[in-house]
Amino acid sequence: MRGLVARVADLLEDAGVPSPRVDAEALVAWSLGLPRLEWVRLPATGPVVDDAAAPAFLTELADVVERRRAREPLQRIVGSAVFRHVTVRVLDDVFVPRPETEVVAQLAVDEAARLLAGRGGTDAPGPLVVDLCCGSGVIGISVDVEVPGARVVAVDASEAAVRATAANAAAVGSGTQRTLVGDVRDDALLAELDGTVDVVVANPPYIPPDAVPRDPEVRDHDPDLALYGGGADGLEVPRAVVRAASRLLVPGGLFVMEHAEVQAAAVRGALTGTGAFGDVRTVDDLTGRARAVVARRTTGTNQTNPRTATTDGVGD
Repeated sequence: MRGLVARVADLLEDAGVPSPRVDAEALVAWSLGLPRLEWVRLPATGPVVDDAAAPAFLTELADVVERRRAREPLQRIVGSAVFRHVTVRVLDDVFVPRPETEVVAQLAVDEAARLLAGRGGTDAPGPLVVDLCCGSGVIGISVDVEVPGARVVAVDASEAAVRATAANAAAVGSGTQRTLVGDVRDDALLAELDGTVDVVVANPPYIPPDAVPRDPEVRDHDPDLALYGGGADGLEVPRAVVRAASRLLVPGGLFVMEHAEVQAAAVRGALTGTGAFGDVRTVDDLTGRARAVVARRTTGTNQTNPRTATTDGVGD
């Protein structure tokens, strides 16, 4: 079995797959009907797959290896993805969650946990977290699962994404999450929550139209609606997220949003340009790249009206 995994890893490496060994183990495990390979638990002697089952197993493995060699995402082949402490289903028309976004989720989790702890044993409702452009729902679900008592609202313009989020939340036991279809560019979105939200977190589409992703896993398999942010710089949707956050958040509320590395300065400028945010800073992802912005909703009264403000061009 180790030799088989090694051969599969070599094939994947030759095809340019970034993590050939990890993917090889995942594909072999999936073909065996196992969640993962745990070598210490395999029998010391005797075949893992008996002679009768071996041909079917090898045929299925060969098929999925070829799909991965063609750079179909591993998560789409096996039908699921692990994100922090949950495993979620991956559907064809929904963006595949990636490890880099775990930092964004961590910031939201930490803030929700801090607020919940500060409320002690009171009967006050738990912190309210809004996950904009939720995709498969992994950020909001992580908050809901890791901070029992938090309240989560997840929104996406894609009906497929909303269905995926709702299904994933139910599957992992996310108890308070409410999921709905909505376009973040609509200034009336969640208007009933204006000024009441403790955390707004988002991983919106942000790729510029001329910056086609290099990785085939992203370019050829993720839906365009989840990738391209609109406008010449890809920041049309992220700017709308900023405007929404400025009206939704309570004074002192936390805003966290993922973006492309080259957009860090422009996104910071968009936030400061509203007059509604302070303590604006960029945060690195797991690979050390500047991939997220964090800010606090200020408490001052001399601020731009978020329903009429535009941040287009700010920080360009």
